[in-house]
Amino acid sequence: MRLSLTPSAAHVSLARLSRRRRRLSRAEVALALAALAALVAVPQLSAQRPVLSPQARQFVVRDTALLALTNVRVIDGSGSPARDAQTVIVRDGRIAAVGPAATTPVPAGAQVLDLPGRTVIPGLVMVHEHLYYPVGPGVYGNLTESFVRLYLAGGVTSMRTGGNMNGYGELNIKRAIDRGDKAGPWIDATAPYVNGPNPFGQMQALNTAAEARRFVDFWADQGATSFKGYMQVSRDVLGAAIQQAHARGLKVTGHLCSVTYREATALGIDNLEHGFLAATDFVADKAPDSCPGQGKGQQSVNAMEVTNPAFTALVAELVQRNVAVTSTLTVFETFAPGRPIPPGVDVLLPELRDAYLRQHATVSRNAQSIYTTLLPKAMAMELAFARAGGLLVAGTDPTGGGGVIAGYSNQRALELLVEAGFSPVEAIRIGTLNGATYLGRDQLVGSIAPGKQADLVVIGGDPSTRIADVRNVELVFKQGVGYDPQKLVNSVKGKVGLY
Repeated sequence: MRLSLTPSAAHVSLARLSRRRRRLSRAEVALALAALAALVAVPQLSAQRPVLSPQARQFVVRDTALLALTNVRVIDGSGSPARDAQTVIVRDGRIAAVGPAATTPVPAGAQVLDLPGRTVIPGLVMVHEHLYYPVGPGVYGNLTESFVRLYLAGGVTSMRTGGNMNGYGELNIKRAIDRGDKAGPWIDATAPYVNGPNPFGQMQALNTAAEARRFVDFWADQGATSFKGYMQVSRDVLGAAIQQAHARGLKVTGHLCSVTYREATALGIDNLEHGFLAATDFVADKAPDSCPGQGKGQQSVNAMEVTNPAFTALVAELVQRNVAVTSTLTVFETFAPGRPIPPGVDVLLPELRDAYLRQHATVSRNAQSIYTTLLPKAMAMELAFARAGGLLVAGTDPTGGGGVIAGYSNQRALELLVEAGFSPVEAIRIGTLNGATYLGRDQLVGSIAPGKQADLVVIGGDPSTRIADVRNVELVFKQGVGYDPQKLVNSVKGKVGLY
């Protein structure tokens, strides 16, 4: 039997221990703290490579206990400048060494990949992903099978789902990937949405704090590892859900409207979705526990300058309370006229592809769209939050009117962060180490360093000088196993929307 304790659960246990310290000797306290530290390390640092099934193995092109990537450019995910002519040694799924090719010896018996002109970055760690996609007006189809392959093909080796429309589908495919039955990223699986009475046919309505606590306990028992509050939730319900999730060592994020960012921060929320475009803090006549409408909220944000004291004070509070903010520029780009057709729409079922292309043409003709100015405002606010010391993480949100395609959109997210004013290496850090830090997995993934899991993406070109090169994914390593991105894409191309 393996005892598992998440970092957040360890914090709870430490807090309980601190309340008992007067009853314990210093030696007993030290022993208890050491034991807790060891327990925390178990799930983070002992991830074992699963035995891959034939279904998963069909996408594998490299699988060896000892591998050397030589003469490769390294962008390590820390935000440091790219380093040319490096060697990365991978042993048993872990990074054993990283250093200059001229001075880093290649162990005897290693399989060598000589990679001049290529760059290796950490596997992407994205935190607002979905395993569903819009297939009709207000209807989302369960695309767990195709999307997990596309995410992996795009370089995503770890991800958090940002809300669950199909109950057990996400939990089951996470388990299948963990067992090695299917190819896909490691998944932090979010429960169905925590919401109040709402117009969405696929969401439960929670009316009381007691219902919220039961909801959290039920889904945590089923295997959910995150929770998400939604637009019509009340403060009582959201607060109870946060308390119950935290008691179980789990985090809560929110796509909010009825509850403001400041209110959610006071309740202890861990993360806020969609940058600042879901904030209703600036709506003058907002009623408590009532969503004034997404449009009204966005109008108030659009009118708010990043230098306005109301905005800077909100940012300062989020930073002080360690509340992360998720950038989802990819979904908002699909609402803005004059933007390019998003990458990856050719993998969709023809009917869904054609429907999205019609949608894109309609958006392009809307010269009065608020997103003409709102998209740049979203970018400026996210940049200001990060420059103020906030933890900005990234995701894509494959919802809206379509066009946000798993894997492809994750690469596009990095491009949009650069458009927002981040340097390419900063954008890569947001999409790798920042996400891992939020998830509490930064000791295992998110950057390229000895001892860490070999989740790596080999890219043709140099994204440190041309961020668009992140689209040139040649090979994706997860736990040291190399997957062929083209094989993954080809397995679902033209069928995304069916499964």
